[in-house]
Amino acid sequence: MVQFGGVDYFNTDSLLFEEERLVRDTVRDFVSKEVIPIIEKHFREGTFPIHLVKKMGELGLLGPTFPSKYGCAGMNNISYGLIMQELERGDSSIRSFASVQSGLVMYPIFTFGSDEQKERWLPRLAKGDAIGCFGLTEPDFGSNPGGMKTHAVKKGNKFVLNGAKMWITNGTIADVAVVWAKLDGKVRGFLVEKATKGFTAPEMKGKHSLRASVTSELVFQDCEIPEENLLPGSNGLRSPLSCLDQARYGIAWGAIGSAMACYDAALNYAKSRIQFDKPIAAFQITQEKLVFMVSEITKGQLLNLQLGRLKDQNKHRSTQVSMAKRNNVHFALEISRLARTILGANGILDEYPVMRHMANLESVYTYEGTHDIHTLIIGADVTGIQAFS
Repeated sequence: MVQFGGVDYFNTDSLLFEEERLVRDTVRDFVSKEVIPIIEKHFREGTFPIHLVKKMGELGLLGPTFPSKYGCAGMNNISYGLIMQELERGDSSIRSFASVQSGLVMYPIFTFGSDEQKERWLPRLAKGDAIGCFGLTEPDFGSNPGGMKTHAVKKGNKFVLNGAKMWITNGTIADVAVVWAKLDGKVRGFLVEKATKGFTAPEMKGKHSLRASVTSELVFQDCEIPEENLLPGSNGLRSPLSCLDQARYGIAWGAIGSAMACYDAALNYAKSRIQFDKPIAAFQITQEKLVFMVSEITKGQLLNLQLGRLKDQNKHRSTQVSMAKRNNVHFALEISRLARTILGANGILDEYPVMRHMANLESVYTYEGTHDIHTLIIGADVTGIQAFS
């Protein structure tokens, strides 16, 4: 197998610190050796390669930005982004797992949890000894999470939880769910453990996208949650929305990983596929497609780098995260479609990664805030006029 060399038209490597490049290269090697050889089989069979979880934990890829006192790597946000980029070059399902574990489970526990909750869960989640999921989206409330119906009622020293969540990555295999519910009309976070009576997490089947990812429903029927499982620092809808910012940041990087995989496949194919006595890379239309791809990948890389530097300085804004997620996923999807046209009929075969990435990106385009919702978020920011109904 030929080692993936990356896509770096503007020498963005020169903008990275040595430690960041080392992290990127380590994950790139991991993906090439451990993910690429098996992912098509898992995608075809609709199974998640759960054996990779511990390996990701050993490499420090789960919750990498959190402090070493919790068994985490203490990396910066650029390194985290590069991890997400390389994991999604393998498959969106692998990046989604790590993104949920890090940004949507470990982040709220670290940010809103008690010392006891942090000490109990963060080291296990970092090692891959425990798996988490994040329950916010409901069957009737996706883009409007504030309308959620899931609710908790205080009874003695416990909370009784009722409701349902949908489209939950890792749900069926999770040991703990970070669940958002209304308590006395205010959104609060709860840690719901796998063995809780009345809690079920059936896996959703029949997906044409993210087939190597576990996607689940979460159902709560009179679940009794111990008082100590309330995230004490959670306070209103802003709490889960801040978690989504972490996930969206990772997606912005991950989408570039998918785009690079598609571009690399298309470029190599175009240079080797002979038609009319010359490689199809010699034709103007093919070159125009390849130029579009590498241009948009380069723009996305620069967008991510600046956002990551701002994030490391605590100077970024959530609307900037929305722009990066919106832009990079949109163009990654366009790149995957163009790559498929270059590969022609071969583009639908799983001998090549293009169709799998294209199918996955259709989901990434929608989750963690749809393309249209991010458009309205940025629109409100630049005009000062809220267009939401």
